[in-house]
Amino acid sequence: MSFAFPLSRGRRQSLALVVTLACLIAIVRYMHWDDRVLYWFKEHNLPGAERAASIWLPGYKASIQSLPLPGLEEGETSDLAYSPLTGTLFTVTGKLPMLVELSRTGQVLRRIVLKGFSNPEGVAVLENGKIAVADERQRQLSIFELTPQTRELDLADAEPFDLGFPDAGNKGFEGVAWDPAQQRLLLGKERTPRMFSLGSDGQHLLDQELQPLPSYGLGMRNLSALSVDPRTGHILVLSAQSRLLLELNEKGDPVSFISLMGGQSGLDRRIPRAEGVAMDEDGTIYMVSEPNLFYVFRKDEPFTAPQG
Repeated sequence: MSFAFPLSRGRRQSLALVVTLACLIAIVRYMHWDDRVLYWFKEHNLPGAERAASIWLPGYKASIQSLPLPGLEEGETSDLAYSPLTGTLFTVTGKLPMLVELSRTGQVLRRIVLKGFSNPEGVAVLENGKIAVADERQRQLSIFELTPQTRELDLADAEPFDLGFPDAGNKGFEGVAWDPAQQRLLLGKERTPRMFSLGSDGQHLLDQELQPLPSYGLGMRNLSALSVDPRTGHILVLSAQSRLLLELNEKGDPVSFISLMGGQSGLDRRIPRAEGVAMDEDGTIYMVSEPNLFYVFRKDEPFTAPQG
């Protein structure tokens, strides 16, 4: 025989409060609001002059979204880079190692086989026809010459740079971006999010080892991709798991951000897994998401160039 003892009113209220708080915490984590609160306060306290001279991501809205990239369904697109020389974009596919050239409207223009690669996850367009590709699993960064006739890039023809972190596994370097103003490559480690730089003349690496950068205020769950705004020098940092795009200034301080959830930034639905971001000279932002989705974000307001 068992006896059921009813809970007192006070205990029922305490239990209901605990359940409610647990549900709120779960919702906050699921919606990634915890990643955004600090950014929101900093963003809304930004002086007007700094805002006018920044990228200012809240002004951007999706103009192309969830556009499938034909033939890349099984490849898993990762990272994205813009070439001012050709006016086109480049992404890499991790599962079926390829470098893929895209138009700015999401047309697949060229597929380049990456021979000898295991898991290419990062790409950056340098200068004078040079392109850098990072292999996350092999922990290597390689620079190649890319011409309109290139149909294959062989790792055996490069001199790979060892990125280190042998225990990183599949949580190594994903984001790669060329910073022309400071003549350096930026590299982002996926977990725990960290950033590094490598000095370069736009064709060759000048540093012999990675140069750690400050924390850059990264309150993200992972770092998926990097890009540099050629107009301001500000850095775009993309996080698939936090579902946000963050703008950092030249000092590494958070400036602005946008959410990649449905109903935000003009998106009809959330971006499944944002893995690449790039910006052109007009300030248009491009993204790719696994498995093969393409996005474009544009800003209505005219850009104000920074003074000085």
